[in-house]
Amino acid sequence: MPLTRHTLMEAAAARFGWRRAYGDTSEVDHLLAEQAETAYRQADDHAALATAKNTNALTVQPCVLDVRGRVLADVLYLEGVLAGARNRDLAPKLIEHLEDAVAHGHELTVLLADTVRTTAAHASSGN
Repeated sequence: MPLTRHTLMEAAAARFGWRRAYGDTSEVDHLLAEQAETAYRQADDHAALATAKNTNALTVQPCVLDVRGRVLADVLYLEGVLAGARNRDLAPKLIEHLEDAVAHGHELTVLLADTVRTTAAHASSGN
């Protein structure tokens, strides 16, 4: 399907809160590659901007707090997806991967919280 048509269909579906499911692994692989390409393209300017803006530990803190909040919200949403998969007795491998993703997400929120604490500790120590 041409990218333009795909994008229009996705945009229309999103307006109604619908998400498309892909039954073909090649479509999934294409979508994953597209997501990665978009994310890396958007990240190109982040390093330069962060270098200019993050002059000390406290200037890093709000950014890390924002990321932690988004990750935590997404992990809790994913926990709901996991609960639904369990309740519907979906494929054990799917449940296993969801469990791993949820556990990893929670570990990431802990690491991000530790990072935020470190920014405050460095600020109070004068570094």
